[in-house]
Amino acid sequence: MMEVYQNQKLGKNIDPKGVIIAFTIILLWMLSLIFLLHFPINYNNPVIYFGIIWQTHLYTGLFITAHDAMHGVVASNRKLNHTIGWLAAMLFSYNFYWRLFPNHHKHHQHVATEEDPDYHASNRFLPWYFSFILNYVNIWQILLMAVTYNLLKLIFPVSNLVLFWMLPAVLSTLQLFYFGTYLPHRGSHDNKHHSGTLPSNHIWAFLSCYFFGYHYEHHEAPNTPWWRLWKTKNGL
Repeated sequence: MMEVYQNQKLGKNIDPKGVIIAFTIILLWMLSLIFLLHFPINYNNPVIYFGIIWQTHLYTGLFITAHDAMHGVVASNRKLNHTIGWLAAMLFSYNFYWRLFPNHHKHHQHVATEEDPDYHASNRFLPWYFSFILNYVNIWQILLMAVTYNLLKLIFPVSNLVLFWMLPAVLSTLQLFYFGTYLPHRGSHDNKHHSGTLPSNHIWAFLSCYFFGYHYEHHEAPNTPWWRLWKTKNGL
């Protein structure tokens, strides 16, 4: 993990656009959620389904922003970098940034081994997914979500809360797990990172998981922010 702190201290190779991109994702998530929580529910209206997909994608963006902060590449200022990461993680169903941080670096250091908290030797989707979730969800998150839900339902319709605040968060965990953990690490891989990668298709790579389907490339260049990760494809 020392390379993260060195990178933050020196501020090398960190594009200042990272802060703008991070706050754009956070702001879009907030504004979209406010709009959708007021949106009248009509299940014949395609906006409802687009809204669920849109919010799911933005939830994934929150987690990817927190992830980039764990690698020290959101902001050159160490304190600002971690503050943005902490905020993005908290907005994603009260994930605790400083709990995620060591586990994620263990994943990089011990990928696809018993010491990798993101790995499941069964290679089966459901056991692996539930193991993944149980590794990161804790009782405090559940309590905070329950309190927040009961406060928000005093202001917003329950159906809107379920469709645009709760459901996208759950769907995003599936998106992150499938494209960012399960697909790249299932089976065996004959390379030093024990990782697979998506074929080069930048549009699909962005839509599916902010380029983290290019997973071998991420492990090879972990200090590359998500929005520049596509440039590393076939370029390492």
